[in-house]
Amino acid sequence: MKIQAQIEQKISSDFEPQFLEVLNESYMHNVPEGSESHFKVTLVSDKFEGKRSVARHQMVYKALGNLMDSFHALALHTYTPSEYQEVQSAPSSPQCMGGGK
Repeated sequence: MKIQAQIEQKISSDFEPQFLEVLNESYMHNVPEGSESHFKVTLVSDKFEGKRSVARHQMVYKALGNLMDSFHALALHTYTPSEYQEVQSAPSSPQCMGGGK
């Protein structure tokens, strides 16, 4: 199973998300074609109510467990449903500044 699918599966089972988007942004970096090394996750869940950003990220890291060793970078955008209703989308990722791109 591809890494992206595994991330989606683990997050879905642990967070019962109202919205989940897992994007493979490896193509934006100096890696071989078809790589799964850089991911952006937008996650909306009731489980984030009352939690600060660091605690939310720690929850996601715990859910992913050993899978974290399978890729290089993970951009997390975690929201409660009311927070996401205000922003409607995660910010765009910056262009890669290293690796010869």
